[in-house]
Amino acid sequence: MKAIWIVAAVMAWAPGGAARAQPQLQQAPPPDAAIVPDAEFEAALPKVGDDLKAPLAPLQSFDTPAPPPPDPALSEPLPPLATFDVTTPTEPAKAEAVENAATVRYRVVVEGLDQVGLEGRFRSLSALDKGDGQAANGAVVTARAREDERLAATILHSEGYYDAVVTSSVAPVPDQPNSVTATISAVPGPRYAFGAIAITGPATVPPGIAREALKLKSGDPIIAADVEAAEANVRLRLPQQGYPFVDLGERDVLLDPATHLGDYTLPVDPGARSSFGGFRTEGDLAFDAGHVAVLSRFRRGELYDSRKVDDLREAMVATGLFSSVAVEPIATGEPGPDGTELVDLRVIQQAGPPRTLAAQAGYATGQGFTLRGSWTHRNLFPPEGALIVAGVAGTQEQGASVTFRRSNAGKRDRTVNLALSASHQDYKAFEAYTASLIGSIARQSTPIWQKVWTWSYGFELVTTDEKRADPTRRRDDGTYFIAALPAQIGYDRSNNLLDPTKGFRLAARVSPEVSQRAKGAFDQYVRAQVDGSVYYPASDSLTIAARVRLGSIVGAARDRIAPSRRLYAGGGGSVRGFGYQELGPRDANNDPLGGRSLNEFAVEARYRFGNYGIVPFIDAGQVYQSSTPKFSDMRFGVGIGGRLYTNFGPIRVDIATPLDRRKGEARFTAYVSIGQAF
Repeated sequence: MKAIWIVAAVMAWAPGGAARAQPQLQQAPPPDAAIVPDAEFEAALPKVGDDLKAPLAPLQSFDTPAPPPPDPALSEPLPPLATFDVTTPTEPAKAEAVENAATVRYRVVVEGLDQVGLEGRFRSLSALDKGDGQAANGAVVTARAREDERLAATILHSEGYYDAVVTSSVAPVPDQPNSVTATISAVPGPRYAFGAIAITGPATVPPGIAREALKLKSGDPIIAADVEAAEANVRLRLPQQGYPFVDLGERDVLLDPATHLGDYTLPVDPGARSSFGGFRTEGDLAFDAGHVAVLSRFRRGELYDSRKVDDLREAMVATGLFSSVAVEPIATGEPGPDGTELVDLRVIQQAGPPRTLAAQAGYATGQGFTLRGSWTHRNLFPPEGALIVAGVAGTQEQGASVTFRRSNAGKRDRTVNLALSASHQDYKAFEAYTASLIGSIARQSTPIWQKVWTWSYGFELVTTDEKRADPTRRRDDGTYFIAALPAQIGYDRSNNLLDPTKGFRLAARVSPEVSQRAKGAFDQYVRAQVDGSVYYPASDSLTIAARVRLGSIVGAARDRIAPSRRLYAGGGGSVRGFGYQELGPRDANNDPLGGRSLNEFAVEARYRFGNYGIVPFIDAGQVYQSSTPKFSDMRFGVGIGGRLYTNFGPIRVDIATPLDRRKGEARFTAYVSIGQAF
């Protein structure tokens, strides 16, 4: 009976299979109950013949189903291979199909950050927003969402929300295939503020320097950027007050969830209080330690100040002799004044290429094209002894010069120049062949090192042979021997040497001169000139600039002064709209005679957009025969200019026209140069 029950169970599984249905278990019958009577069971068994060795019946005798009729298509001939299209699609087409098939578009939702004013910062850094709402697949969207989840938590923590909770989710958009919504949800929680603030470590002289430099206050929010800035200020201020070797330990912020306050502790080891000692140099030297001392603005024994060290490094960079230079303090262990320790400055030099080739080209009406070039060896006579060979080739000027220049000559920012030159100038006012020897001692600004006060004084020895085209002015012809003692002083409060946008400048020049013509008497006179300019920033992109110039020569009549030493006006650096030296009295040929006084005025609006700019302007001026400017018969020129701003200064192109144009004056004048007009 037990065997019969097992067979029945197998039969119950067999028709449907386990993958589609479960077996129907039935209650087992009592032990004494018969499932199938024996007689019925015996009758159901197949009959077996008596002869067990008899052969089996042939297979043909069994009933077998008739085979299906053959498919007619199988008997048809195959098409020729030439009719098949075996061309594979191009890679771009396949790639585009795959991309279009896999692309997932998404929308970004940010919750909670706007309540604390941090959503803008989050979105500027968000990986989801940077993806422009499109990803290769859903896994990429999920990865970006998790990255933004960490980003939001970091931002909240950095702003003092240390209990913040941030979650991210990506959900499909109903009825929009391949479209999902990525949600970044934040609960900022309470904002923590500073509790007690403490600086630990050795005391300083005077006490409390580190705590004063640490600009943190109890009750202020704990903002990571403020903490880092405050600690950076400690690193900055201590070296400025005699502590070059300051060391900051790891900060400790103890948060109290009950009060939402954080107690801040910063270990500070200021190191030894120090004074300046000597100098050490190493590396590829451009000059020795003695010249480094000349460039410094401090003396041995002065309290250490990192600002003076930075100033020394900037002065060395301004020499133009280095590809790189570094200055760092070195402890000596030697006692200094007031209980300090002497520190030496180690200067690591890497000398740069000492030779320079330079060229400059320009054009101006009245002067024509001008090409200037120079070769300079900046350290031919160390330290900082330069040799400069220069030349000019132009339609109306040609010349050459050799200059020796000693920079930082025995004193910081003092320059000694000695130049020998020869030139030929052919202008409407005069033609001159000139040789000169010029020497000066000066303190001048450079594009790298702009100075507030500048000055110079020196001498000029000039021999010039001059003549004029007007035969009625032959008395001006001849050779002049001139000796001069020029001096100049300047005061510059502008913010840029080549492109000022605010501030002002003042400069004055005076030159007592003695002149003698061949076989003639001596003439004595003084040439003087005053310049002033002001720059007003009307907006971030608009600067109003104005200038004035007054000049005078006293002590000799105009006709006894060499034509090249008289005063002239007109041109790109003077009154635009007129040719070079064009204003003032004229001779019989309508050529300028020059004068003994002048005045010039200019106003322009410098509007800049990106790396370009436009500059409308109006200039005015005149030259007079008298030694005092009369401010009468003023001539005006108006125009507009274009500017291309580069990393070394603006390139200027100005076009101007004279108002009330007179005979011989051009309808338009053009000027091309580097730098603003003033």
